Amino acid sequence: MGTIHLFRKPQRSLFGKLLQEFRLVAADRRSWKILLFGVINLVCTGLLLMWCSSTNSIALTAYTYLTIFDLFSLMTCLISYWVMMRKPSPVYSFGFERLEVLAVFASTVLAQLGALFILKESAERFLEQPEIHTGRLLVGTFVALSFNLFTMLSIRNKPFAYVSEAASTSWLQEHVADLSRSLCGIIPGLSSIFLPRMNPFVLIDLAGAFALCITYMLIEINNYFAVDTASAIAIALMTFGTMYPMSVYSGKVLLQTTPPHVIGQLDKLIREVSTLDGVLEVRNEHFWTLGFGSLAGSVHVRIRRDANEQMVLAHVTNRLYTLVSTLTVQIFKDDWTRPALLSGPVTANVLHFPDHHVIPMPPLKSADDSHPVTSTPAKPSSPPPEFSFNTPGRNMNPVILVNTQARPYGLGLNHGYTPYSSTLSQGLGVPGIGATLGGRAAFINAPSRYGANDRMGQPRP
Repeated sequence: MGTIHLFRKPQRSLFGKLLQEFRLVAADRRSWKILLFGVINLVCTGLLLMWCSSTNSIALTAYTYLTIFDLFSLMTCLISYWVMMRKPSPVYSFGFERLEVLAVFASTVLAQLGALFILKESAERFLEQPEIHTGRLLVGTFVALSFNLFTMLSIRNKPFAYVSEAASTSWLQEHVADLSRSLCGIIPGLSSIFLPRMNPFVLIDLAGAFALCITYMLIEINNYFAVDTASAIAIALMTFGTMYPMSVYSGKVLLQTTPPHVIGQLDKLIREVSTLDGVLEVRNEHFWTLGFGSLAGSVHVRIRRDANEQMVLAHVTNRLYTLVSTLTVQIFKDDWTRPALLSGPVTANVLHFPDHHVIPMPPLKSADDSHPVTSTPAKPSSPPPEFSFNTPGRNMNPVILVNTQARPYGLGLNHGYTPYSSTLSQGLGVPGIGATLGGRAAFINAPSRYGANDRMGQPRP
């Protein structure tokens, strides 16, 4: 028998967790309207798909995909409400705002995949164009147009509204903007509707309905069935061109890139922070878009050792919080250490070396009698290379080497530190008096520069 856990909560299934979160969203009265539009959307989408099958029109199928996209936008709006209800958790410390960014990205990418599917089917229809029945073509167009416009204008979809304004304009918006400027020059009252940029979703709904109306008239008048395929290609291209800038913008948000329109403001704030009292350096700054309209960032601030950390943290946060809503500031003091100065006299350990650290050197054989000569301590030079062996450490006491080898010519001079008094006693300090080398007089009557010359009375200059 295993261990019995009395107070352990039962594990819920994935469906149970989704049902619990759906109940949380359904508790808000604002979500009831979205749920109602979602049910109506499912009914209209099913009805339009049946009419597409009966009319055999691929242009109406491409226009019906916009209704399916409206269903995705309603789901995104529900996710946005759910994100506002949930608070950050220890696992998701930044909250769930990136979930609505992911929903927008997925919706726009699925709309582009539907447009690519329409392009593929249209290319096959150019080879063998089927007959188009126009009985329910115009009715389906007005039903889809009315529902799309009513959905877009009745529900405030915060994520898609932000993306449509922040993303770059599509080629359809640019062409319509050029026509609107010319039209507003004639009728100035239309500038509030068409300028500066028209809503891309409303624009694509109107353009798709206009293409279907032209298709209906040409088929009714001339039985020109190929125009249905051409209209499907036009609607697919407009859908792809409208959704592509939005998917690019939401994809950059998911990649945690810095928005281009706030780079100048961030640089200005960083310069202001670097001039605060006590701040020495601002490094490792990273700012990214956490969600639609919210910016997150982290920065390291190096301050003086005598500065107050809490005061500097408050000033830095106050400056950056105007633009960065979720901010992490790491304050650390300057790690530069001042070297220790010797204020008193030099200690004895520095000036006096121990006498018992002596390393003898092996003697060299010589024919003459040798006298021990003590070598002077070596002067400090460049450090030995890395690959040298038996190198004394840095913290070892200095070593005095004793050299017992004999000079080859038997010089009896002392090469150590000779006192000035002993130099005078040997006669080296008085001109004209020399030292003895092996019992002979040395340096007697030595010329001043080149040596003696018997034939010349004066030494060479």
